[in-house]
Amino acid sequence: MTSQPGFQAEVHQNPYLPAAGTVVDAVVSVAASAVARHAAAGPPDAAQVIMVDCSGSMDDPPSKMAEAKKATIAAIESLRDGVAFAVVAGRDYAELVYPPAPPLVPASRQSRVEAQHAVSRLGAGGGTAVGSWLRLTNNLFTGHPAEVKHAIMLTDGRNEHETPRELATALRGCERHFVCDTRGVGSDWSGTELRLVASALLGTADGLAHPEELVADFRLMTETAMGKALGEVTLRLWTPAGSTIRFVKQVFPHVDDLTGRRSPVSPRIGDYPTGAWGTESRDYHISVDLPAGATGEERLAARVSLVDHDQVLVESRVTATWTADQTLYTRINPRVAHYTGQAELATAIQDGLAARAAGDAATATAKLGRAVHLAHLTGHHETVELLSRLVDVIDPRHGTVRLRDDATGVDAELANVRSVRTVRIGHG
Repeated sequence: MTSQPGFQAEVHQNPYLPAAGTVVDAVVSVAASAVARHAAAGPPDAAQVIMVDCSGSMDDPPSKMAEAKKATIAAIESLRDGVAFAVVAGRDYAELVYPPAPPLVPASRQSRVEAQHAVSRLGAGGGTAVGSWLRLTNNLFTGHPAEVKHAIMLTDGRNEHETPRELATALRGCERHFVCDTRGVGSDWSGTELRLVASALLGTADGLAHPEELVADFRLMTETAMGKALGEVTLRLWTPAGSTIRFVKQVFPHVDDLTGRRSPVSPRIGDYPTGAWGTESRDYHISVDLPAGATGEERLAARVSLVDHDQVLVESRVTATWTADQTLYTRINPRVAHYTGQAELATAIQDGLAARAAGDAATATAKLGRAVHLAHLTGHHETVELLSRLVDVIDPRHGTVRLRDDATGVDAELANVRSVRTVRIGHG
């Protein structure tokens, strides 16, 4: 393994394969501490845009709009001096609230006061077209030299005033241009839509049932973004000739399938976007199908690097060794098994909720029961608690559950949006 100061990586795998075995699985854990590149120069340039839902439903109850304004102001107050920012009002169209016209303005005592005044005058009315909000945000970021570009998107409803295709088109236009954290507030938002936006834009997604939670959450999201030091980091994967990449997934702190986002560097090297990095750690599950080797042969199965503007920050190697020793090739790496279970957990929750929404009680019970079993098995206690709002848990070890008649829509959406969260092995 090679690394720059501040970055470390560790490979978790069973490198042994039986005769004719071809699939190699590994979890690569990457940890970043203080990033040396910015240590002397101070914090990196950053920019932030806050998209606030101002549709008519934000006034029902009025506390949603009031708390959204407070939260937006709290986020602006959390920006470092000099960080460029803007506020966008989202309805069935997008409107620039502050500054009155592009470009983004640096945070200062004066600009904060002006922005606070503009935000305080926001009112609710109209519909919801998230794609238009994202397009305006993308236009504001375009051409700005900030290293770290971060957006917050708040909504209380579903994307009812544009088609799924229009939203998908908007997301494609925004990919790799900025990171976006999405939040739902109240009881009528869609966890699937929040996850869709956050996944495409490499951010986080969550729901808040109570508007009073918005201020603390907006402040935390902004402070976390201000702590990022590198804005466009990629996972670079080299694989040998004749191999096939089965998948590349981020598996901690949440599941995000990066397989389809490969940007080819050469026929055997591809880059996968990971977004901005600060002091944090993440785990990636790499699965490669190799041509079979001879017994006793050892081969490099993959070279995994974290790269910032073509500078390699850390590099690790995944290997494969063919053996006739059954005790070696039948070993299961605990971390690979753990994250395989967590990825299955996310799918089981989402499939169970979809069946529940479609009125298929039998499938919903089976899938959510499987989810309870996997959550219990992997120590995901928060997920067990969330699922217990949707099902009566009779036996968590075997996934025996019964659908609850008193479950609310927001309980289902919270389980949906948080389904991709993961815990590390041995957690709790």
